[in-house]
Amino acid sequence: MNNKDQAKIEFEESSGNVFVDLGFEDADELFARAQLGFHVTKILKDMGLKQREIAKLLGMAQPDVSHLMNGHFSRFTTDKLLDFFKKLDRKVTIHISAHKRGEPYQEIGLAP
Repeated sequence: MNNKDQAKIEFEESSGNVFVDLGFEDADELFARAQLGFHVTKILKDMGLKQREIAKLLGMAQPDVSHLMNGHFSRFTTDKLLDFFKKLDRKVTIHISAHKRGEPYQEIGLAP
């Protein structure tokens, strides 16, 4: 197959927030919850706990643990996800700064 036979692939550059790209009205909130949920699950996976142990630690039902660990973060409020960090003995720090063009409005990261 030569270059003439290959179909040209069209793409659109992401804004950095898939929920904005998909046109969700509450995109910033969904993105923040996705980032928080990702970090909660990363900590839990690093701890090597079983789902029933996670349920006990976070004070939730095992089916909810399954949703959390499978990335269904929209099932949890931002407050609930932040509460999980407390139960995991993690400190959450919020920094507020001026927004620069091209940057996401919300950034969430895990300190080393």
